[in-house]
Amino acid sequence: MADGSPVPGRWSAVDARPAADARPATDAAPAAPGRSAAGTARAADAAPAAGAAPPVHASQGPAACTPVPTPTPTAHATPPAATPAPVYVVGIDAGGTRTRAVLAEFGGGAVIGEGAAGPGNSLTVPGPLLADHLVEAVARAVPEALRGRVVAVAGGFAGAGHQGQGADEPGRLRAGAALSAALARLGVTAASVGVHSDIETTFAAAPGHPADGLVLVAGTGAVAARMTGRVPTATSGGDGWLLGDDGGGFWIGRAAVRAALRAADGRGGPTALVRALGRDLGLPEDVLPPEGYEASGAAGWSAERRTAYRARLLPAVMDRAPVRLADHAPMVVRTAEDKDDAVAVGILRQAARHLADTVAALAPRPGEPLVATGGLLAPEGPLLPPLTERLAPLGLTVTPVADGSPGAVALARLAHGWSG
Repeated sequence: MADGSPVPGRWSAVDARPAADARPATDAAPAAPGRSAAGTARAADAAPAAGAAPPVHASQGPAACTPVPTPTPTAHATPPAATPAPVYVVGIDAGGTRTRAVLAEFGGGAVIGEGAAGPGNSLTVPGPLLADHLVEAVARAVPEALRGRVVAVAGGFAGAGHQGQGADEPGRLRAGAALSAALARLGVTAASVGVHSDIETTFAAAPGHPADGLVLVAGTGAVAARMTGRVPTATSGGDGWLLGDDGGGFWIGRAAVRAALRAADGRGGPTALVRALGRDLGLPEDVLPPEGYEASGAAGWSAERRTAYRARLLPAVMDRAPVRLADHAPMVVRTAEDKDDAVAVGILRQAARHLADTVAALAPRPGEPLVATGGLLAPEGPLLPPLTERLAPLGLTVTPVADGSPGAVALARLAHGWSG
């Protein structure tokens, strides 16, 4: 990049030369007949040769043919070269709960704009709604004045297959259609638009943007993969809320609801999750157990109130989309930490075991990097310490990242020719 300093100018000079040829005549004409040589010489002195300047007497001052003085050289500074306007890339992390977009300069540097919107799973969110969420997130991240200077966009989508599965993979097709529609609505005409799985963008978010290793995403769902050349070559888990995602946010939320229902009808022991879940769902106070009932047994929570609790809880859960069970995962974490509730603690421990098994299925090698992210495994995530402890015998180096948006930025830059 130009440093903005002026380029030294070129000097010009004006040549000085005499106004006329002032050389004296050196050849004397022969004497005319009847004239002496001396007379001829006097005549020559009196009449200068043709082309010679007339004699000047001392009283007339300086000679008229004095050379023109050379003017002082003038510096002509060349204007500095114009600095090219910066161009930008957009990275998108579209997860099961939130869609996040970030703006950064193509040449490197930190994020300079960001925006968030609703869920971005390309299989569970309807296409038009997914496009709306992308428009909202990107519009907040990219000021209108800069949208024409975005040269590359890359998005990592939950529910989308990876590049090795081909461009016609259903999740990739739906994500690509929604992203194209969103960018067109915003007037973003990037030269490169890439659709990736959330696994690919998460792995690329690690420091140094590694090409090979392992990645684990535990947010609403849970999936692990082995990466070779930044492309997944083997996966474990990621089967969706209905068939799998063991250890993810949906699994944790569902386990909490099941524990509350079992406590209400007597199949399970008392737990603070009963009251916490009821408040999460807005159930009336008169059906909830009294504060601290879990410490004194079931006493104080009558059979009638238990029955009313179940009658209210079931429709409150069933009236929402099943994936919304993941909304209760933070409540389980709070109950485990604040109440030291044995049932909540047990759910989180079991979740960590499931995630460790998901990684172990990939036959990890000692010393391999494991990039981990998601609401449960990001830096300071509640499952990061127990998972790290369980993976210690495998000799893995666990690197938590906040989300996949930095990886999406890196992939956008690489697609546009960035050398890092």
